[in-house]
Amino acid sequence: MTTDVRVAKPSWLRAKVPGGERFSNLRDLVRSERLHTVCEEARCPNIGECWNAGEATFMILGDTCTRACGFCAVTSGRPGEVDIFEPIRLAITVEKMGLDYCVITSVNRDDVPDGGASIFAGCIRAVHDRTPHVDVEVLVPDFAGNWDALVKVVEANPVVLNHNIETVPRLYSRARPKAIYTQSLELLQRVKDYAPSMTTKSGIMVGLGETRDELVQTLSDLRTHQCDLLTIGQYLRPSPKHLAIQRYYDPEEFDELGDIARGLGFLHVESGPLVRSSYHAGEQARAARSPSTTTGPQ
Repeated sequence: MTTDVRVAKPSWLRAKVPGGERFSNLRDLVRSERLHTVCEEARCPNIGECWNAGEATFMILGDTCTRACGFCAVTSGRPGEVDIFEPIRLAITVEKMGLDYCVITSVNRDDVPDGGASIFAGCIRAVHDRTPHVDVEVLVPDFAGNWDALVKVVEANPVVLNHNIETVPRLYSRARPKAIYTQSLELLQRVKDYAPSMTTKSGIMVGLGETRDELVQTLSDLRTHQCDLLTIGQYLRPSPKHLAIQRYYDPEEFDELGDIARGLGFLHVESGPLVRSSYHAGEQARAARSPSTTTGPQ
């Protein structure tokens, strides 16, 4: 495995240490309802900012993933049983938090016939039933190409359906060895085939060794498959066991990538060193209705 770039972490990658009363209250609430958040599991650098703003991304279907992607901090292994009551607990938590916008993602559950799609759908409907004003965005896995499973999620009517492409196709064998680049593109296209008015979204990390031409081609592939929203962020290595960082992109490069993506026709782009798929998710969805030039945190 290659080693990290031997330079100090750039100043624009320094996030504040999480803290504050609202952060603590939200952490306690999530734990009391036995829920998981990708904010914690994936060690997101924006956790303090988002939680103190009353925003969080819930991770359903447990905290153990059946895959072991080279970039991901989430624990991999054999997951426990699927909890059919999780949608109810999630909806109660969303209500207690007073959210206007809710993001739901999950670990991969290749051990479950529908990949957990029925729980995704149940969570969307439970939130809508308990808090009708709350918009729900989902960040879904690829369901191993089970398109009937995808339909279950689409029919539950999330406001945004997100599926991250993560990296360029050449790097899939190292970064996403159990995923297929063309299958992820097909998933996004099928959402549009099933529900043409549904907003689709994807995200990509930079710094894994991709070239500029490869990045531009991947962005073009996403637009060809009718992806509407895009996030671009710097890959940060969770531990020495994960893929090494090949280089850090500076803020000006993120601005350039954002401009390229907007030129390809994305409705809205968040591009910046600390951008993650769910960062400012509600703002991104609203911006899709009124496209702007926002690039994300610098």
